[in-house]
Amino acid sequence: MLKPVQELIQSVRPTLRSVSAVEAKTEITKNGGLLVDVREPQEHQEKSAKGAINVPRGLLEFKLPAIEGNAARPIYLHCAAGSRAVLAAEQLQRLGYSNVTVISCKADEVCAVF
Repeated sequence: MLKPVQELIQSVRPTLRSVSAVEAKTEITKNGGLLVDVREPQEHQEKSAKGAINVPRGLLEFKLPAIEGNAARPIYLHCAAGSRAVLAAEQLQRLGYSNVTVISCKADEVCAVF
């Protein structure tokens, strides 16, 4: 039986670290974390957070290791509504990244804070 995506997201979300955009900005300033926008390139071009790199959700596992090889570096993920960021965080943890955080607000809020 197929599991609905929203059910999967609801089951994974509690296992992930999540912060607001304000908290993420504060932390990134202190810890040199990497801000990753997992939306599609067109969405990123329309409005993006200052300093965010764009690696679409569908390519993240393939591209991020070449961009950031340090599995312990803090990585902060955001998207439009949070669902793609949750799925992306789960996959990055499976790859071995140990310090992954989901930004728990909408992309517009993230863009406004950064």
